[in-house]
Amino acid sequence: MAAQGTPATAVLAREQVPHTLHRYEVPVDTPDYGRAVAAALDLPPERVFKTLIADAGGELTVAVVPVAGELDLKALAAAVGARRAAVADRAVAERATGYVRGGISPLGQRRRLPAVLDESVSGFETVYVSAGRRGLQVELAPADLVRLTGARLAPIAR
Repeated sequence: MAAQGTPATAVLAREQVPHTLHRYEVPVDTPDYGRAVAAALDLPPERVFKTLIADAGGELTVAVVPVAGELDLKALAAAVGARRAAVADRAVAERATGYVRGGISPLGQRRRLPAVLDESVSGFETVYVSAGRRGLQVELAPADLVRLTGARLAPIAR
């Protein structure tokens, strides 16, 4: 575990959450990176979720949506009671989470941000999110993901 340890995997271990780590190889500059990750893992893209950082009403917010779709910024703003939302600048997202683009996990971030998961996460026994490093995904139960992130569920993907 130490060789692949990240803040995200440390949270999973500390909380004793059942999970499975999956390695993959996809160049970070690949167009539609999330779908390429799903393909590399031989998974339907609806089960693989990407983590985006948005500025919703002046507050950074974690948005987790399937790689098969896109973040609906109006829906995210509505979900958190903000007037509008925009995807945060890459440097701001990396600084706030402690992760790099292509490896931002909703778990184990530098500081806990409000989080919203697309409600489609509930339709699966397990889902995949970044384990905090490019090339590493973690498979876990949606209920555990919701509990560990303190997230609310809302229809934020389109």
